[in-house]
Amino acid sequence: MNEFSKIRRPRATTQAAEGLMRLQWTVEEFDALGEHGFFSADDRVELIGGELVPMSPKGNRHEVVRGQFGQWLTRNLPVDFNVYIEPGWRAGPTHYIEPDILVFPNTMGLDQLLGPDVLLIIEIANSSLSYDAGRKAKIYAALGVRDYWVLNAITLETRIHRAPAGETYGHVSDHAQDETLTPELLPDLAVCLGALGIG
Repeated sequence: MNEFSKIRRPRATTQAAEGLMRLQWTVEEFDALGEHGFFSADDRVELIGGELVPMSPKGNRHEVVRGQFGQWLTRNLPVDFNVYIEPGWRAGPTHYIEPDILVFPNTMGLDQLLGPDVLLIIEIANSSLSYDAGRKAKIYAALGVRDYWVLNAITLETRIHRAPAGETYGHVSDHAQDETLTPELLPDLAVCLGALGIG
């Protein structure tokens, strides 16, 4: 039994006071922690700017919306594109992110993918709505992701973020479930979430 497996689970979380220094982890170190059994099967952790961040529980509604919308995208996108559901995207030396839906050209692998190469990222939000529309939007903007949607799992309303500049998006708009949404980089793919019959 290795030393990591002796750590009692579930682990408590802490919130450091502002201004305190923190140790920064790299993706390579994060992967090593996983390989040595530091995380349990129940842990949902992302590496955000070098910090280990526990993710909120997903909930049934989140799973239903993500599954049905992901299937719709897979059926309706041409074979030139990859649709990955909750992939482990190593988006830089200090970022390991698991977006709910990630769309990118099939000419590259996930391990090669940089922010500007991403065609669409979608986060399905329930309890994580403020985080996905706030801190996570800053992360994706800084990475250069050009089209980022936050989909409210309860109402099917969508906040669309475009025109990344630094840690902000120059254009942010809110859309009701009965509006037709068109991905900026996939103009032939239009969707009305309210018409999909998501249960």
